[in-house]
Amino acid sequence: MKVQQIYTGCLAQGAYYIESDGEVAIIDPLREVNPYLDKTKKDKAKIKYIFETHFHADFVSGHLTLAKETGAPIIYGPQANPDFESITAKDGQEFPLGNSTIVALHTPGHTLESTTYLLRDKTGKDIAIFSGDTLFLGDVGRPDLAQKGKDMTQEDLAGMLFDSLRNKIMPLSDDITVYPAHGAGSACGKNMMKETVDTLGNQKKMNYALREDMTREEFIEEVTNGLLPPPKYFPLNVKMNKSGYDDIETVLDRGMKALTPEAYEVLANEADALILDVRHQDEFVKGHIPQSIFIGLDGGFAPWVGALIGDTSQPLLIIAPEGREEEAITRLSRVGFDNTLGYLKGGFDAWKKIGKEYDIISGVNAETLKTLIRDNTTSVFDVRKEGEYISEHILGAQNTPLDFLNDHLTQFPEKEHFYIHCAGGYRSVIAASILKKRGIHNLVDIKGGFKAIKEIGIKLTDYICPTTIK
Repeated sequence: MKVQQIYTGCLAQGAYYIESDGEVAIIDPLREVNPYLDKTKKDKAKIKYIFETHFHADFVSGHLTLAKETGAPIIYGPQANPDFESITAKDGQEFPLGNSTIVALHTPGHTLESTTYLLRDKTGKDIAIFSGDTLFLGDVGRPDLAQKGKDMTQEDLAGMLFDSLRNKIMPLSDDITVYPAHGAGSACGKNMMKETVDTLGNQKKMNYALREDMTREEFIEEVTNGLLPPPKYFPLNVKMNKSGYDDIETVLDRGMKALTPEAYEVLANEADALILDVRHQDEFVKGHIPQSIFIGLDGGFAPWVGALIGDTSQPLLIIAPEGREEEAITRLSRVGFDNTLGYLKGGFDAWKKIGKEYDIISGVNAETLKTLIRDNTTSVFDVRKEGEYISEHILGAQNTPLDFLNDHLTQFPEKEHFYIHCAGGYRSVIAASILKKRGIHNLVDIKGGFKAIKEIGIKLTDYICPTTIK
């Protein structure tokens, strides 16, 4: 028996390949399915099942394409009811795989259909669980993504999750391996560990949600406390996973159209397409097409696209480093952005070479900022997450997190220059491109971000929790 985790870092997502005596089960596959097919060829094996732990919100699964390619059935847990042919497993139902067995354990709470899959070896010994978003390492799945009408609250779902963990997972042996669907960086939880595999016994020690002395009420309060609003693309991905989508090859055929600068400009106007520049931020600040949005491939690309663009039907035109166009379109499709219409042939250099208008982003180094702050002549905006800001920030800086930048547009000065930064420079350039598209051009990027700010010795402050003296 072989278990392989196929982890995609930019999505913080784990898919699983389980092979036993020539038969294979795939759990939560990514949209591009060739890696799984290649593995079966190498192993001289055949895919027998495609298991889905739930309807994923943060990525589009490859279940439909994989089923079409292999003829293997798609299996969900109770209450799934997708709009395509599938098997609805009963709680406790067993699925033989070679000389092993996979058992469906219905574990609602993150969503109503959420199911954990328990792997047993040929002797009947429990080996591992594939816990989806029910149990992460260090955390559990957020209970606010699948509310069933007005009579189903996040507190109701959190209570279900409490029962699922206590009744289905915690009674299992401490030595079994936990394989979750996500790791640190995913928006599906709030406190995940950087590790992607652990034992259940260690999770019982480390994971706040598995404390034995925790009451149901304490669990509900802790799990629901501090939840940020989910990204806007989440429900759109759920719909695609439940109702269907185009094959990845269709998406690539549509998107891999090389366009001259003239054709690119015409199509951008006719299709009301968003120009998405995925080069490195250092290239974007030196020159870019006016009104384009920067979200670089060499960062948390797909989740930021989902969070900031939101509407998966938005027509997109790509500017990419040469040779990485297909990578960009593939990664967009992973989060449901299928409407890429083409890319700029020759990249930004082709645009600039024929004399087309372009824009830049002004920037200063941290040493210059230190002088400006000392002279009390500047406003600083920190686009890091609230938790990063609370931990430590420039004295007097305002926090305008990139995730919710549009909610803070009125805070930016209308005329005088202001300065923006993130941790290292990636997010601040995204923010700068969005602000410029919104007509706010009086911004200056701080090169090197907070890392450079700390190194240069600019005065910082950390959050001090207010106390009441009685």
